[in-house]
Amino acid sequence: MYGKNPSRAGLLLLGIQLTAFWPIAAVEIYTSQVLEAVNGTDVRLKCTFSSFAPVGDALTVTWNFRPRDGGPEQFVFYYHVDPFKPMSGRFKDRVVWDGNPERYDVSIILWKLQFDDNGTYTCQVKNPPDVDGLIGEIRLSVVHTVRFSEIYFLALAIGSACVLMVIIVIVVVLVQHFRKKRWAERAHKVVEIKPKEEERLNQEKKVSIYLEDTD
Repeated sequence: MYGKNPSRAGLLLLGIQLTAFWPIAAVEIYTSQVLEAVNGTDVRLKCTFSSFAPVGDALTVTWNFRPRDGGPEQFVFYYHVDPFKPMSGRFKDRVVWDGNPERYDVSIILWKLQFDDNGTYTCQVKNPPDVDGLIGEIRLSVVHTVRFSEIYFLALAIGSACVLMVIIVIVVVLVQHFRKKRWAERAHKVVEIKPKEEERLNQEKKVSIYLEDTD
């Protein structure tokens, strides 16, 4: 059969070779996994990915939501060439696209958080031929106030260190200033004492000469 149609056989063989040499890879998803935000504020659900295949028009991104208290999974957002917002449901007019596929970023922003937004948000990316891989998850907790996190403690530590450095610099400058002032006062006293000492020696010399003359 291939002998009658060598061009077809060649194309088939080329396809087999390309398939053999094309690496089998899966899309890898990266998220913050756990996120805490204050009720009534906006939050960015960050999701990035890596893929062996170049990013093109075949890329699709699907965001879904699983409530913490249970219930069916809900649609949040979809992207394929253009973003598609939900036309109904709890996330209508509350979610916007904030990603850049060329930078492997498929993040979204959720507006005006509510306490019933607590739950798990899933980020699924398909970039043919890379269509397999784990789905990224973000467990969002909506709270009244944000608790101190490692970032806040780090900022506090850096701020304290800066204040300490400023205090040390001020102390060093003041010490040097007082030392220079003390040296200047000592030098001034030496200058004052020297003429007095010379005057005393002159007086003694005059007395000695006078005594010699009287003798």
